[in-house]
Amino acid sequence: MKLLLLLGLVALAQCRVHRVPLRKTKSLRQALQERGLLERYLKDHPYNLAAKYFPTSFAVEPLQNYLNNEYFGTISIGTPGQEFTVIFDTGSSNLWVPSVYCSSPACGNHKRFNPAKSSTFVSTGDSLSIAYGTGSMTGVLGYDTVRVAGINVVNQIFGLSETEPGYFFYYAPFDGILGLAYPSIASSGATPVFDNMMAEDLVASDLFSVYLSNNEQSGSFVLFGGIDPSYTTNGITWIPLSAETYWQITMQSVSVGGEPVACSGGCQAIVDTGTSLLAMPNQALSNILSALGASSNGQISCSAINSLPDVVFNINGNAFPVPPSAYVIQSNGYCSLGFEGMNVPTESGELWILGDVFIREYYVIFDRANNMVGLSPLL
Repeated sequence: MKLLLLLGLVALAQCRVHRVPLRKTKSLRQALQERGLLERYLKDHPYNLAAKYFPTSFAVEPLQNYLNNEYFGTISIGTPGQEFTVIFDTGSSNLWVPSVYCSSPACGNHKRFNPAKSSTFVSTGDSLSIAYGTGSMTGVLGYDTVRVAGINVVNQIFGLSETEPGYFFYYAPFDGILGLAYPSIASSGATPVFDNMMAEDLVASDLFSVYLSNNEQSGSFVLFGGIDPSYTTNGITWIPLSAETYWQITMQSVSVGGEPVACSGGCQAIVDTGTSLLAMPNQALSNILSALGASSNGQISCSAINSLPDVVFNINGNAFPVPPSAYVIQSNGYCSLGFEGMNVPTESGELWILGDVFIREYYVIFDRANNMVGLSPLL
């Protein structure tokens, strides 16, 4: 792995490492709350985080899973390029954006791809359907040049939405989603963007890395093809994947105050930039809330923050702490824990989602060449 880090250093000095700046802005939740629409949204869109990871007969990409996301980047599609704001999502594999074919209210406040204005667009005639809790996004598949931070990926397949359910996404701060998980979970057999980058030798190394800033700090990024050594001064711990679908790993346990509280027999975890919070089985959530002295809905006294212990994730023989400064969310004078419950059993045990609350504490390297995740503490 020292060789891999050395290659990362060399790659940074070459032209095949490309950094995508990520902007931290208001989430969809905040936008809806400001307009008095959040309560109605939550009623009309039952939240089911598990649907993202266990698809039905349709490809599943529930947009309500992105309710809390705050990190977005810019790509362009076509010749000349048409720009879109997207979530770089390690928990899905498809690229899709709104199109001029879409007349739904949700498309009305977003940039829409116009194939007629691109000299390199190729239509496939194939349809795409992505299921939501209250309906489906339908569209068509096409090929075009996708530009990501100076990388031109030619003949990239992507989805062009024709209908999007619900008018609430009119307020969403992003246009589309660029998935960075494995091709095995891509809908319609579409090749993910990063797979084409690797196949076309557009990146120096078959990996990408992510840094998410805390609070309102700038500087968040996705780095394609390399490792930035200025973020790895505390060393890198490498963790093998347990499945080449999502970025899925095996955890041994989760502890609070030195005492195991969950995942005592081992469990599975997905490192997912497309999920904001830390998601876990409902029983594990109850145990952690109790250990931290929080109410059943996750509320906690803001005055207690300084006395709260770390929540420690034990992975591959190493401890990865998440301090209260990371997992307590303060908003409008109230404090709550950045955890949410879901029950999703897998063949290898219960499933956890290590979202942005976890990722903000570590520089994360997603290594496709070796099918590993690397974590470097940000201190």
